[in-house]
Order: sequence, then structure tokens, then C-alpha cells
Amino acid sequence: MQLRDKVAYVTGAASGIGKAIALRYAREGAKIAIADLNIDAAEAAAAEIRHAGGQAIGVAVDVTDEVQVDVSVAATVQAFGTVDILVSNAGIQIVHPVEDFTYAEWKKLLAIHLDGAFLTTRACIKQMKKAGNGGSIIYMGSVHSKEASVLKAPYVTAKHGLIGLAKTVAKEGGPHGIRANVICPGFVRTPLVDKQIPEQAQALGLSEADVIKKVMLKETVDGEFTTVADVAEVALLFAGFQSNALTGQSLIVSHGWNMQ
Repeated sequence: MQLRDKVAYVTGAASGIGKAIALRYAREGAKIAIADLNIDAAEAAAAEIRHAGGQAIGVAVDVTDEVQVDVSVAATVQAFGTVDILVSNAGIQIVHPVEDFTYAEWKKLLAIHLDGAFLTTRACIKQMKKAGNGGSIIYMGSVHSKEASVLKAPYVTAKHGLIGLAKTVAKEGGPHGIRANVICPGFVRTPLVDKQIPEQAQALGLSEADVIKKVMLKETVDGEFTTVADVAEVALLFAGFQSNALTGQSLIVSHGWNMQ
């Protein structure tokens, strides 16, 4: 087991990509804190892991709330002794032309993606340094960390920002054996994406089928969505890597939508 006895704090882990990562880590022996705004769903996901023979707890957290982040990380440390892996995955999407975004929407999206990444990083890296065993910090970016699409100004801005944060944390964490990397998925068929399909269809004057074919998957090599399992495998690679050779990097998982 690659992650035997490691402790992972995963945000937005009650569903979607976060849950897939949490389940994958648990199968590799990690102890999991399912950190989510929806505590009932977090507890259910943790129970699923325990039922399969793993160790997990659910913790309630609004990643934009400094106190809630610190309390939930402290609860993880109380339960499992430390934090070895942070997966900053919690996120939302709002789609409008830039002139139609309210300032409140702009601030909300940046707060969840960027403030949440900062606050969870700050809380977890303190524990990693205290334990002295190194660690892995993983940010959930996007192909939109590398390029732009219409209707997504704050999302693209936030996802670009995560790469800068990861590079800085990699520099600061390196002497302590703490790595920081970004996963950049293409479109993954989660509830977040399912919500976007009709919204983009309306905004662009297309059918929902054309949004999928001509917008979301147009540039892929095979017309396929990236899966939560695809992303979880990359998260396992970053979490289990044994040295600072792989840090400050961003890895695209997009069926060839974006190639670098």
C-alpha cells in the first residue's frame, strides 16, 4: 500500500472528484478526513470508507472560513495524529460573460478556490513541519489553469492563481520535504459540470449536445470526458511520490485537450 498510515485531509470530498480521491487513498492505506461543507454527506462518505475496512472521519468545513478550517484540521490531528497530505479540492463554478458577473459572485468564486487553498495550506503545512515527516500538498486546478474559455473569468483567474501558490509553497516546503503540485483536469462529468451544460447552452445559444461536443470536448483526442478515476490516479502519484524531484509542477489530465 503506497499510503499506509498516511493521513489525508481532502476538501470537497463528500462527492465527485474529492470523494474519488479519498476512496483511492483509503484503498492505499491512508487515514482520511472527509472535509466538506455538507457534514451529513461527509459522514456518509467516511462511513463508506470505514465499512470497507479503512479509517475515516467526516469534518464540517467552509474553506473560506478561517476558524472552521483551523478547527477541522485540528480535529483531523486529534483523530489521527498529524496531516501528511492535503488535497485542496473544494470548488464551485459560475458562468456568465464578464460584464454580467456581480462583484459578489466574483468574490465568492475566488474565495472558495484561492482563499480556501491558502487557509487549508496554512493549517496543514504547520502540522507537516511540526511532525517533521515531509508531506504532499495537492491543489485541484484545471486545464483553465493553463488557458481560458468564455464565460469563466473568475474561475480561470482562480485556477491560474493556484499554480503560483503551488510554486511558492514548493519553494518554502522543499527544505522540509513538503511537496506542492497541481492537478489540471479537463472536463470531468461531475454535478458541477452537469450544471454548466444547460447554463452554457443558454448563454451560447447552443443545444446541450452541442455544448458537450463542440465546446467541452471539441479539442480532446477522442471526444471523451476525463473521469474521476483518472484524476484520482494522478492524486495518488503526487501523494505517494518519495522525493522533492516532483514538486512545483502542474499535470494536465484532459484527453489531449491541452498539451504541453
